[in-house]
Amino acid sequence: MNLETYYEYCLSKKGVTEHFPFDQDTLVFKVGGKMFALSSLNQWEKGEPSVNLKCNPDYAQELRAQYSDVKPAFHMSKVHWNTVVINNEISDKIVKEWIDDSYDLVFKSLTKKIQTEILQLEN
Repeated sequence: MNLETYYEYCLSKKGVTEHFPFDQDTLVFKVGGKMFALSSLNQWEKGEPSVNLKCNPDYAQELRAQYSDVKPAFHMSKVHWNTVVINNEISDKIVKEWIDDSYDLVFKSLTKKIQTEILQLEN
């Protein structure tokens, strides 16, 4: 997966916005004002891409045990967030599934009102 594919895939999801709330390097994708994916642009440029994705705590542990390229997220809650190294042992298809899972977890945590507003948006 390259940066453009990651970027376009995240933005293709309903109600997603992009932000740089921490610095000019960390690209954050949000739905309903809550983060579901973030990544360092400098790491992509250096050829060491990774993304932080929200994950169910039990599933997060399973993924870390199964894949050496899935680690507790750097500077995030280690219970709910994983860092996924891109372009090594994990296929683009699986990374996209995990992006979907992260998006869905965050979306389901939003109020019904915000969920309804997002669902009514045109894509």
